[in-house]
Amino acid sequence: MYDYVIIGAGSAGCVLASRLTENPAASVLLLEAGPPDDAEEIRIPAALNLLFQSAYDWDFHTVPQMRADGRSIYWPRGRTLGGSSSINAMIYIRGSRYDYDSWRDDYGCTGWGYADLLPYFLRAEDNSRGSSAYHGAGGPLRVQDGRATSPLTKAFVAAARECGLAENDDFNGTQQDGVGFYQVTQRGGRRCSTADAYLRPALSRPNLTVRTDALVTKIVVEDGRAAAVHYLRGGVQETARAESEVILAGGAVNSPQLLMLSGIGPADHLRELGIDVVVDSQGVGANLSDHPIVTAMWHTPKVRGVWEQAGPVNLLRWQLAHNGPLQSNVAEAGGFSRSDPSLPAPDLQWHALPAPYENQGLTDPARRALSLLVTLVAVRSRGKITLRSADPRHKPAIDPCYLADSADIEPLVAGLQMARQFAAARPMAKVCTSEFAPGADVRTDAELREFIRQNLATLYHPVGSCAMGGDSPLAASKLTSVVDPELRVRGVTGLRVVDASVMPAVPRGNTNAPTIAIAERAADLIAGRALLAAADPEQAAALVP
Repeated sequence: MYDYVIIGAGSAGCVLASRLTENPAASVLLLEAGPPDDAEEIRIPAALNLLFQSAYDWDFHTVPQMRADGRSIYWPRGRTLGGSSSINAMIYIRGSRYDYDSWRDDYGCTGWGYADLLPYFLRAEDNSRGSSAYHGAGGPLRVQDGRATSPLTKAFVAAARECGLAENDDFNGTQQDGVGFYQVTQRGGRRCSTADAYLRPALSRPNLTVRTDALVTKIVVEDGRAAAVHYLRGGVQETARAESEVILAGGAVNSPQLLMLSGIGPADHLRELGIDVVVDSQGVGANLSDHPIVTAMWHTPKVRGVWEQAGPVNLLRWQLAHNGPLQSNVAEAGGFSRSDPSLPAPDLQWHALPAPYENQGLTDPARRALSLLVTLVAVRSRGKITLRSADPRHKPAIDPCYLADSADIEPLVAGLQMARQFAAARPMAKVCTSEFAPGADVRTDAELREFIRQNLATLYHPVGSCAMGGDSPLAASKLTSVVDPELRVRGVTGLRVVDASVMPAVPRGNTNAPTIAIAERAADLIAGRALLAAADPEQAAALVP
C-alpha cells in the first residue's frame, strides 16, 4: 500500500515523485512502462534523432490524415525515465502570456493564468543567466544558453532580422516575438531531463519506489474511488493500492488510453470494445491538439553540418569534457512571428536546423543543408484518441485531424513565403545555393498548399486529450472537460491527471516547460500545500511611479 501511485515517469511524473516525497511521511510508487534511461544517446544532445523508433520511444503513428495527403504521421513519445524530456530537442519555451490567460478566461481554468503559473516556472528553473523577474535560479531544472551554434543557424537569425523581425534573446521574457537562439535544458553540455533534474536527487529517499518496465493496464475503481492499479512487469500482473490518490501522468496519448481501458470515457465507444463503463466521460480522448510543421530546405555545400561532426574524435571530446559540436540540440535557433499583425499573439514559430530534416526526421542526414521548420502554434483543428482494442498492449488510434479547420493552412503558406524572404536576404543567400523544399517549381499559393498537405509533419507537442475546464456555461461551450481546475477526474474520487493532456489548448511554443510547471503546481494541490502567490512582472512594472 502506498499513499500515491503515479503512472508514468515522464516530464510530469518525475516532478510529482520528487515533490510529493519531500514529505517523508508520504509514500510514493512511480511506475514507468519503459526501460531505465541508461543509453548514452540520451545524454548526448546532438544524438536525439538516434532515439527515434528505439526502445526509448513509443513509436506512435497517426491514422491516415485525409487533409494531409492520406499519410500516417510519426509521433515519437518518450518511453523511459524522463519521458519525452529524455528524447526531445531540449528547447526551453513557456509559451505566450495570452495562452494561459485564455485557459483561465475562456476555459474556466481558475488558477492557471499566466500570473498563477509564472511562480511555478520560476520555482522549477535554474537559469544560467541568474534570477530575475522572469527567471529562476536554484531550481531543479537547469536552463542555459546553447553552447554550440552553427554558422547556418547564425545566418538564419541575421537574415530574419534583416527582413524586419526583432532580435530577441529571451523568448520567455517581456515579449515572445522575434528571432534568436533558444535556451536549452542542458547542464554542462549534457541533456537535463526531468529524470536528471527531479527524479535522481530523490532516489535515495526511502519513501520513493520506482519500477521501470511496468505497463499499467487498468486503474481499479471501487465504490467510485480510484483504489489501485494493475500493471504488467516481466509478463506477470501485479497490483498496487493507493491510500490517497492515483495520479495519471502518461501524456496526451497514454493517459486517455488508460482512462478508457479502465472504463472512464465515451460510453458507446467503451461498450463497442466490451469494456464495462465506470464513468461516461465524453471528453476523454477528445480535444486533441498538436503543432503541425512544414519544412523549407536549402543546399549549403560550403558549410559542414552537425551530422558530419559526429565522428569518433568529437564523440571522445564530448565523453571526456562534454563540449564540442555534439552539445548542439540541432534546433539551435528560431523565434516567433505573426502571419497577420492584428493577431493578439504569434501564430508561427521557427526552428532553424543545420541539417536536412526529411521523412519526419527519420532519414539520416546525408547532404549539407539548412532546414527551417515553419510551425503553426495557434491551432484551431482538434482531433481525438480512441481505442483500437481492449488489450492494453495495443496502441490506440491517434487522429489529430490536421488541417481539419481550413484556417490552419493559410498561416503555413504565409510562413513558407516568409522563409523564402529570409533565404533571399544577404546572410542566408551567402551560404544557401538553391532551395530543394518546397523547390523552384512550387510557386503559387495553391502549389504551396499542396506541398503542405504532402509534407506536413508534427513538432511533437500533443495536448488536450484529458482537458481541464471549469463548470461555467462558457467553459462548457468550449469543450467537455475531463478534469476540473484541480486536475481531479470528474466522476471519480482519488484520481487526477497531471500531464500535457490536461491543457485545454496547446501553448504557443514547445510543451516540455509548461508540462513541468503544471506538475509543480499540481504537487502543491495534491499535497494540500499553500499555492505560490501569483506574480506578474508586467503588472508590477506598470505600478512603478
